Amino acid sequence: TLFPYTTLFRSSKKEAKRYIQLKQMERAGLIENLQLQVPFVLVDKSCYGREIKYIADFVYVENDVEIVEDVKGVKTPLYRLKKRLLAERYGIKIKET
Repeated sequence: TLFPYTTLFRSSKKEAKRYIQLKQMERAGLIENLQLQVPFVLVDKSCYGREIKYIADFVYVENDVEIVEDVKGVKTPLYRLKKRLLAERYGIKIKET
């Protein structure tokens, strides 16, 4: 049941389901260090405005590799831009589920 997770993931049942899967994988030892809503600064604060961030749905370690995962429904132009900036600044490729 998703009920305990509906307050944690108000905007997405798909994200809640993925969280349950990842928690089960973590308990089984398949992944470790599962984190939720992890911010990455894409553009630092400057005289032009505040910092711009991408917030990953999940970050975890699988086979000694850090995975940044986003549960996607629609890939908006803003998401595509942030995905590109994340790759350019940190060399991170987002796993989309």
